Parts: sequence; structure tokens; C-alpha cells
Amino acid sequence: MQYGQGPTDLASRTPEHSQTRSLAEPPSPTVDWDYTALADSYVSRPGYAEAAIDALLAITGPAAKRLAIDLGAGTGHLTAPLAERGSSVVALEPNDMMRRHGIARTACFAKVRWMVGRMERTGLPPGQFSLATCGSSFGVADRGATLREVGRILEPEGWFACMWNYRDLRDPLQQDIEAHIKACIPDYQYGTRRDDQEAVITASGLFRRVRVVESGIVHRPTKSSWIEAWHSHATLQRQAGHRFANIVAGIAAIVEQASGDHVDVPYTTRVWIAQSRNDIARPPA
Repeated sequence: MQYGQGPTDLASRTPEHSQTRSLAEPPSPTVDWDYTALADSYVSRPGYAEAAIDALLAITGPAAKRLAIDLGAGTGHLTAPLAERGSSVVALEPNDMMRRHGIARTACFAKVRWMVGRMERTGLPPGQFSLATCGSSFGVADRGATLREVGRILEPEGWFACMWNYRDLRDPLQQDIEAHIKACIPDYQYGTRRDDQEAVITASGLFRRVRVVESGIVHRPTKSSWIEAWHSHATLQRQAGHRFANIVAGIAAIVEQASGDHVDVPYTTRVWIAQSRNDIARPPA
């Protein structure tokens, strides 16, 4: 069961292949963040707040009329709700294991097409998408290069959006978990995922005013599924190294101390949204 609150505004084409499938592509490109060992657990990660996705599409236009590309689509956490709302979606994902889960998850949608590729250089023709999204993936790529590529593949006045789920660190359970992580990794950093993305989007010079929408949601997973989701935490894994399994075991011990079989986990889904400018030359391929 999920509990959401309304979003806060802080500031007709079909893909070439309509069936959900992986295209015949070269082997997966080399990427800095390797999710292969994390992919099975990534499926257990909580979804984005429905109200935040609805707010995004209210700003960018009717979902059924747009051809979207979900960059770094992972296991389909954003691809699926976009398709549910009528979008035709090209889901771009470089990791074979993540893409395999995403294909299975979105198999019921006729207008989802999966392909191999990196968001910084998709290899796709210019000017064909009206919406480009990054669901928790913008921070694991070269953001400047990604924005230039987005500017190239968007149609004039198309839209870009990046979003993340943020655990509410004021929650007592989350405070205990954070204390455990920082006891194990004193200099632990969240990376760019908790940064305000407005500055980097604006600095690209490719977009108009950045808008931000957010919506709170409380997920109530079983303890076991939420512990499993921690095994997909790439930011923690990269900094923990060989200690990762032990740190997650410590998180599991903290979670198990809570009463009942489920835990209430408050999140905020935050989305940065910007429309591409049509008064500048598009970046070259």
C-alpha cells in the first residue's frame, strides 16, 4: 500500500517497432557504473510517486501524443508508468541484466521498444523525441554530454526531465540507517543525485526555465523486499567496496528491529523539467 500527497510546483507518433523487445544491437557499451551484480535486487526498489509523474506529463503535454525516450531505463521503473499513461517509449539501457528485467517488466505494453546504448551518445537520429527522461540515471552519466545529446535528439520545443526518489532522512528508521552507513564510511557521499539539477541544466544553454515538481509518498514494503532493495544501492556499493555485504547486513539488522513484517518508508519524488529552446543551433551528432 502506498500513501501519496499532491505534487508541489516549485518553480502521435509510434516507435518504429511497436512490440517490447530488445533490438539487434552491438554488445553493451562499457560504462562507469556496472549494475550487473545489482540488477536482480534493483527490481525491488520502490517506484516513483504517481502524482509526480502525472504532474510531469501535465506540464509536458498529453502522454498519448508523444514519443518519449527513457535514458538509462534500468529495469523500467519510469518506462512502465510512462507507457501506462499512453506514451510510446524507447527505453535505452546499456546493461544487459538491467535491460532483461526491464523487457520482462514492460512486456505487456505494445508501444515500448528496448535498445542498447549510452545516454551520452545514443546513435539515434536527431529531432525525433518530444520527451526525454532520466529516472535516477542522470547522476551516473556525464551530465553535460547527456544534455547535449538530449538537445540533439529532441524535437524543437521538446522536453527533458530527470527524477529521483529521496528517502526522508528525518524519519527515525532512516536516521538509524544513515548513522550506521556513516559509522562504516565516515566520508560517505551521495554524489550528484541529491544535488539541485537546475544549475547544470541551465548551464547547458539548451533549455528554457527549469521547473521542479515533487510529491511525497510512503512505501510500505515487506522488510525482506526493502532489505533486498538495499543490495541494488550502487552509490553505497562503490564507496563500500568489499564491505558492502556487511554494511547491508547491518542495515538488515536495523530494519528487523522494527515491529511487524512491513516498514513504512517515506520518500519524496523530485522532478526537474525543462523545455528545449528553438532559437539556437542544435548540437551536432
